[in-house]
Amino acid sequence: MKQAYKTILALFVLFLSLVACHATPTRESTGEYIDDSTITTKVKTALLTDKNVSSGSISVKTFKGTVQLSGFVNNAEQVRQAYEVASQVEGVKAVHNNLIVKVQ
Repeated sequence: MKQAYKTILALFVLFLSLVACHATPTRESTGEYIDDSTITTKVKTALLTDKNVSSGSISVKTFKGTVQLSGFVNNAEQVRQAYEVASQVEGVKAVHNNLIVKVQ
């Protein structure tokens, strides 16, 4: 009888761990979280290496493959260039560009 309880408990714990990793419309699964972290890193790296974008003031966040850019840049061309750079990164499904041009 003890073995049956242990088996049921083990199955219950397995079930809970699977449910906890399940995605919802407002929450990523564990795999999606890892994928999004990778995309964020790739976008940040691409922005840092692009000499046409002053990326020091750009924040990058990713949720389910959609990248959000926010922060301040020097001109409208940098807004456009940051969007282009981010949209070309592998795994990016969409880019929401919320960058603002600094008032000079």
